[in-house]
Amino acid sequence: MSLTTRGRALLGVVVAVLLIGGGVGAVILLGGKAGVTQGTGPTPTTPAPTTPAPPPVCPLSGVRGQVPGRPALAVKVENLPAARPQTGLSWADIVYEEPVEAGITRFIAIYQCRDASRIEPVRSARFTDIDVLKQFGTPLFGYAGGVPQVIRAVRSAGITDINFTTARASKAYHRDPNRSAPHNLYTSTNELYAAAKGLFQPEAPKPLFTFTAKIRSIGRPATVAHVPFSSSSDVFWRWNSSKRAWLRYHGDIPHLLSNGVQVSAKDVVVQIVKTELTDVTDTNGVRSPRAITVGGGKAYVFRNGKVIVGTWVRKSAADVTKFLDGQGNEIPLAPGNIWIELLAKGKRVTYK
Repeated sequence: MSLTTRGRALLGVVVAVLLIGGGVGAVILLGGKAGVTQGTGPTPTTPAPTTPAPPPVCPLSGVRGQVPGRPALAVKVENLPAARPQTGLSWADIVYEEPVEAGITRFIAIYQCRDASRIEPVRSARFTDIDVLKQFGTPLFGYAGGVPQVIRAVRSAGITDINFTTARASKAYHRDPNRSAPHNLYTSTNELYAAAKGLFQPEAPKPLFTFTAKIRSIGRPATVAHVPFSSSSDVFWRWNSSKRAWLRYHGDIPHLLSNGVQVSAKDVVVQIVKTELTDVTDTNGVRSPRAITVGGGKAYVFRNGKVIVGTWVRKSAADVTKFLDGQGNEIPLAPGNIWIELLAKGKRVTYK
């Protein structure tokens, strides 16, 4: 039977439909989609576990906590009997005690992580301060002025000078009407940082020391340390096991701050230094000593009710001081506030 032209066209359409339908059916039977070639596909991957960032640690004290983006701030504090009780020392990360004229001492209180709403009494700078502060990068320095030679040396050392006599910082200082001059000048960390606004980078200083919560099996037990600056500055530190801190005394008298709290420290470091007399004199004509903090010498590190006898080394003023044990290893400090006693060579440290 022959097909007409119309019939042949209809037959072609039917065959095409059947072929397409069969292909779709075959794809459906295979569980796929028309026009899509099935394969193994990429294997899902499990995200690698992320290590949580360590908590921030204050660079100068080793204590966990928020770290402000700001440099170290040093303030010179008086320590004559007439200057006591002082205010604000307990908020400092590090305090240096240095010999000045006639056997008395002064403090360099260094703040970074914590603020002190009042620091009193503020006094003048000395040559010793300059090499000490170079360890902190580009610190700010608040003080009550000083002789021109010292002020020039501070400014040429890369230290930001915000002393009481400068126009920029003078309003950051005040006089306490309840105390007699010159023992009545006070300030605060917030006011001094504000006075230096625009003069520093918003960066924290680099750590000076290493810290560990526990001390390895070196050192020997010690609960009392005697640091004899002079008969008028006869310092004792006594370990208090319940407070886990060293408490400070002048002789047998507790060194109390204006809020009635006794001065304490987690670490007490006695750094034996050479001293030399400078041409700077006090109001009585007594020449001011300079503690030499570049070089090396003997050191005593008191922490956790123990003493580690070692050495200190600082090759140049651009370096930081390292405290080393008898094997030449750096002595780690306990996290917390630190007092560093710059004791003149020839003075005898005792402990028991």
